Amino acid sequence: MSAPKAAAAGTGDADPLVLALYGLTVVSGLIDAVSYLGLGHVFAANMTGNVVVVGFALAGAPGFSVLGSITSLAAFLLGAALGGHLTAGRLRPALVAETALHLAAAAVVSAAGTGGNVQYPVIALLALAMGLRNATVRSLGVPDLTTTVLTMTLTGLAAEPRSPRRRRRLLAALAMLAGVVPGSALVLHGRVTWALLASAALTAATWSLYREPAAPRPA
Repeated sequence: MSAPKAAAAGTGDADPLVLALYGLTVVSGLIDAVSYLGLGHVFAANMTGNVVVVGFALAGAPGFSVLGSITSLAAFLLGAALGGHLTAGRLRPALVAETALHLAAAAVVSAAGTGGNVQYPVIALLALAMGLRNATVRSLGVPDLTTTVLTMTLTGLAAEPRSPRRRRRLLAALAMLAGVVPGSALVLHGRVTWALLASAALTAATWSLYREPAAPRPA
């Protein structure tokens, strides 16, 4: 395990990094509510969902887009590659980039809506942001807080009910839900731009409140 991961693995629930990741989990819920309900049944944060959606579309299930999901997957992978090279182990630069990408997506939706081919650049902007963040969070190595996927977190919650991390796992699931519910309500009421602005605002707030730990001085 690398030094950043070793340090992050020992963080407690009140650690600033853990609190920041809870906030970003809420943002993921907002983003996937926007992308799935407002952009043609595509996920921008949950790539497992996109692989499944591609399978649905290839099988001929109505309402699913191969192009939309492939766009999301490609943009996510590009963001992850950039994150692996540019922001690994440093959350604040990733948050700046994510905020800018959310604002760009909000600007596109505000100017042109989400119909027709407009949805594809919006999907790309959001998935790019999520890939960049996912790579950064992965490099930090905080257990049970990937911020975008809950499968292993929920597995741990059920399989290890006495684990000292059970509260973290439960809070991660609740944080995702806290983003999905208002995000879905905004999209269903035709307020996609507001949902994206909310995600940008929460990401920016996380950036403003979180401070990277100082690097240890050489002995």
